[in-house]
Amino acid sequence: MSKTIPGTTPFDGDAAQKGYALNKMCFSFNHQANREAFLADPEAYMRQYGLNEQQAQAIRSKQVLAMIEAGGNAYYLAKFAGIFGLDMQDIGAQQTGMSKDAFKAKLLAANEQC
Repeated sequence: MSKTIPGTTPFDGDAAQKGYALNKMCFSFNHQANREAFLADPEAYMRQYGLNEQQAQAIRSKQVLAMIEAGGNAYYLAKFAGIFGLDMQDIGAQQTGMSKDAFKAKLLAANEQC
């Protein structure tokens, strides 16, 4: 039985290893000083954590799907998104290609069906 879901990138052991540096960097954003250091010089901050080019490009683009493809974990990526005032609904909207309002409406509609 396949555990894949069409259109998704699973976060498994391989992804965890691949995304270790990216996730470690995003976890560092729990501290205000680290968020400020990143904003002051993102390139130097990424080098400090040893991000590979795929991960660095994903961070530069601020595209969550690219970060997930680069081994990012959604929970750690939320720390990164928070630097720019984004929340999990913004991330969900980006992942589904919807506007935030459309994504919220979809969530509300799904909740009403329960």
